[in-house]
Amino acid sequence: MSSVLEKLSELSIGGHNWVSDVPNLQKNLRILTQDQIDLAKMLLHEGQSHLFANWAEQGVEDEKKTCFFNQVSRLNANYPGGLAAYIQKARQLLTDSKAGKNPFEGFTPSVPSGEVLTFGDDNFIMFEEVGVKEARKAAFVLVAGGLGERLGYNGIKVALPSETTTGTCFLQNYIACILALQEASCKLLEDKYPVEIPFVIMTSDDTHTPTLKLLESNSFFGMKPGQVKLLKQEKVACLDDNDARIALDPNDKYMIQTKPHGHGDVHSLLYNSGLLNIWHDAGLRWVLFFQDTNGLLFKAIPASLGVSATKGYHVNSLAVPRKAKEAIGGITKLTHADGRTMVINVEYNQLDPLLRETGHSDGDSNCETGYSPFPGNINQLILELGPYIKELNRTHGAIAEFVNPKYKDSSKTSFKSSTRLECMMQDYPKTLPPTARVGFTVMDAWLAYAPVKNNPEDAAKVPKGNPYHSATSGEMAIYRANSLILRKAGVQIADPTTAVFNGQEVEVWPRITWKPKWALIFSDVKKKVKKGCSVSQRSTLVINGENIYFEGLSLDGTLLINAVSEAEVQVTGSVKNKGWAFKPIDYKDYSLPEENRIRGFVIEKLEQLEKNYSEPGQFSLQ
Repeated sequence: MSSVLEKLSELSIGGHNWVSDVPNLQKNLRILTQDQIDLAKMLLHEGQSHLFANWAEQGVEDEKKTCFFNQVSRLNANYPGGLAAYIQKARQLLTDSKAGKNPFEGFTPSVPSGEVLTFGDDNFIMFEEVGVKEARKAAFVLVAGGLGERLGYNGIKVALPSETTTGTCFLQNYIACILALQEASCKLLEDKYPVEIPFVIMTSDDTHTPTLKLLESNSFFGMKPGQVKLLKQEKVACLDDNDARIALDPNDKYMIQTKPHGHGDVHSLLYNSGLLNIWHDAGLRWVLFFQDTNGLLFKAIPASLGVSATKGYHVNSLAVPRKAKEAIGGITKLTHADGRTMVINVEYNQLDPLLRETGHSDGDSNCETGYSPFPGNINQLILELGPYIKELNRTHGAIAEFVNPKYKDSSKTSFKSSTRLECMMQDYPKTLPPTARVGFTVMDAWLAYAPVKNNPEDAAKVPKGNPYHSATSGEMAIYRANSLILRKAGVQIADPTTAVFNGQEVEVWPRITWKPKWALIFSDVKKKVKKGCSVSQRSTLVINGENIYFEGLSLDGTLLINAVSEAEVQVTGSVKNKGWAFKPIDYKDYSLPEENRIRGFVIEKLEQLEKNYSEPGQFSLQ
């Protein structure tokens, strides 16, 4: 031990013996390992001596001191460049924040190039079919690190039913869509060796165990367990002030306060996992990233993947039309005075002032289409795997970060609460070279975007006409999309009525749902729906089977059809019954399940016709 002390005495920071500068650490040197000494020196070098200010003397609370260094070691290992790099980056970003520095200074915005699709036209159908073929060469990555507390739901968000007609949860729906893509892609190419599309879920400390339990208790919803990989995101250190002094837990002087770093961590997790090279060696070409509670997303995936393949995009951001100043980021091309260019998401509150500062006197305004020329980013990305690996080999998955401290006052000298650095998945293109092919695919919001992220109280405050982004609106959006798709295919779908649930006025369309194996793309729908079909507004139609065909069906009530893949069912004639109805409930009625309360309704199942076909053969429902 004396040799360790001699070595320590030779170490200095700023010309001073670092042990004598921190007496409470000096008292504990004998219990530290060499790795812990190295970590301590790094912390002091980065101005973190306060972390040891209240340490007890050697022999008192030594186990907690070991826990402290274990935590420091994890924080150091999980950040690209280590904890020193994190502190240095934080200090610079906090300095810029205090000075009010514009992150886009020197950049001029313009509208990037991309593909704007119209649902159901020949171009859309072509892109969908290309996308299905490409799906066998894709991997899917779901970022699911969040709990549903913001929604008023205490479980993990992916366990929440996307709609309550069938009770299918988000994760089940996503897996069903991936499996349907897998099967359809292999069928198109008559692949004798069926592929298994990899599925990665990024979890957090909060969601890892519940996500694994949800998968295991449901037999992975039909996926092979080896297809699914969970990568757990770690947290980062919180910061107390503009000098980037690391924050301690107010209730534990040996515990560093931590918070999530943001979903941008998915890139470093993938890089460190080794999965990208495994996929590349297996012949995969695409990685698709998506978020946890958008029940419409997979209606947009095939065509968007088709655009990526056809246009050769290294990065393809899925987008929807956005109204000027709408609270959704705009995909923007930025050109710097020095010639640098990038195509990235610019947050809505930054886009308008940026446009005004660069000669656009109207700022973020609508063009002749009635929408902003800058499409709305929905945080779904398609990356080409080869260029992605090349970029991550250079960056190790580090994503451009930002800091958003909440200052106590205009002096900006102290924070209301600790802050931390954050990063976002969609900021990946910020570091790409100008030769990178970065584009976007725009689809109608009714088809592609209905996130569930607001609780009933917050949703009820949204100005009329703006999207609620609640469990209520998310469910209604699924019924609207399915109704409009069938209407486009020639079905007479009754117009919706309006209703108010949890203070939100929504359109109520017929409650139509189908499993993705029935219809993955629009051409599937057109093949299975023939002339003469009609569905009343109060109706519910649940299609659960691959080979179910409709011709001359008149539905006024509830019809549920379940069929094995080997059963071919022809549905005709008239079905009329009392059906199922929405019954409004009070979201403050705590006797009811949370997943119902956050919607503001339950389904009253009055009467239905349910037909089950469990044997192979040809059948007719008349």
